[in-house]
Amino acid sequence: QVQLGESGGGYVQTGGSLRLSCAASGRTFSGYPLAWFRQAPGKEREAVGVISASGLYTTYEDFVKGRFAISRDDAKNTLYLQMSDLKPEDTAVYYCAQKGDTYLTNWHKQDSYPYWGQGTQVTVSS
Repeated sequence: QVQLGESGGGYVQTGGSLRLSCAASGRTFSGYPLAWFRQAPGKEREAVGVISASGLYTTYEDFVKGRFAISRDDAKNTLYLQMSDLKPEDTAVYYCAQKGDTYLTNWHKQDSYPYWGQGTQVTVSS
């Protein structure tokens, strides 16, 4: 079973950047799509984007397109989320997740992911 742990969250001003990391332990997450989700205060958790098992394909929700970029380094068992041009509405707890199968089908659905990290807080001030 894989354990996931996020890091890199913090406090940043509007327009700033942060890079989140998600480290895997227990076993490698190689061969599976990986995603980032977020949950803002008082809101439901939502998908942010996903990267394919190969790392060659990424897709994002419209609200982060052009601002966020997902990458992975399977040799280091680490997933990344590079966030730029941050806005106050990006304030949330960010979670990484490993998909339960090798396909990107239903990547935006939370129940497609059996493995989750504990989350890291990102706060963007106006």
